[in-house]
Amino acid sequence: MALIGRREGRNFGYGRQLSYAGPQALKDLFAGGHFATVKAHSDRWQAFVRWCRSEDGPGYNDARQIDRHTLHDYAAYLRQQIQQGELGIATAQNRLSSVNRTLAALRGDQDVRIASPSQALGQQRSSVRTRAPDGQDHQQVRRVLEALGEQQHERVAAIVLLARTTGMRLREAILADLPRLHREAEHLGRINIQDGTKGGRSGASAPRWVVANEAVKAALQLARQASPPHSRNLLARDESYAAFLQQTVLPARETLHEHGLKGFHELRAAYACERYEQLTGHAAPVNGGHCYRIDRDLDQQARQQISLELGHNRIDVVSAYIGGRA
Repeated sequence: MALIGRREGRNFGYGRQLSYAGPQALKDLFAGGHFATVKAHSDRWQAFVRWCRSEDGPGYNDARQIDRHTLHDYAAYLRQQIQQGELGIATAQNRLSSVNRTLAALRGDQDVRIASPSQALGQQRSSVRTRAPDGQDHQQVRRVLEALGEQQHERVAAIVLLARTTGMRLREAILADLPRLHREAEHLGRINIQDGTKGGRSGASAPRWVVANEAVKAALQLARQASPPHSRNLLARDESYAAFLQQTVLPARETLHEHGLKGFHELRAAYACERYEQLTGHAAPVNGGHCYRIDRDLDQQARQQISLELGHNRIDVVSAYIGGRA
């Protein structure tokens, strides 16, 4: 068999890149046939590789580093995606199953796997946030920005401020068309978040407007200053999104952690909590507010507005950011 003698070395002998190794091992496993099956497993493997390279992942590029703990972290990440309305349960289960199959093809054994993908995802934590998000304190965010600036991580500082002031996702902050947003902020007093959005959502058909107050304008100014020459966003013209995550964003996460900030998504939740208080005059439920008991219609309207600003089509997802109706 082609696999004999290949188990030594990086990615069990399948090359230097995790993204390349998985599909090659699958082709060997299926002896060059079953093209649709190999394609389906390979696509889901690439989603796992993207997670490995992302701010939430371990930064691995060698399958030999992947252990059961890595897979359980990935399952936890997928559970979070389900809770936030970003992913369906069936899709998440298929992704775990394909990681199992691909790792088995790479390793030549089944020693590292999720025994039951459905069970791993079925044991979901509550989708209602019960812990107040990090980053609500503007002084804390300022300290993070100062620390990132001292380390020449100006672009990551720009991401932090954009996420906190506009509720952008990490990808949205990185790919935002900064000149366009600046024009909108100055001329319209609001910005339409449409670059890097989930599922390639068209900003024209599904506008997502956020009020451009002074804090938003300051965030855009910082981002424009951090933007590389001749670029409209935070990526250099010859830089890939994946490379930026791996080489710049991942190393800077330690600074966030040192200042009590769990991750970029916490800033999105902090934005949602602040918007809830602005819209209702009450603290977000996760911060001890009880608007729902006092005025259910007002609570509902605020959740609907926050859902639009965060780029979700489902109002129930907002509970994962601000807490439940209490």
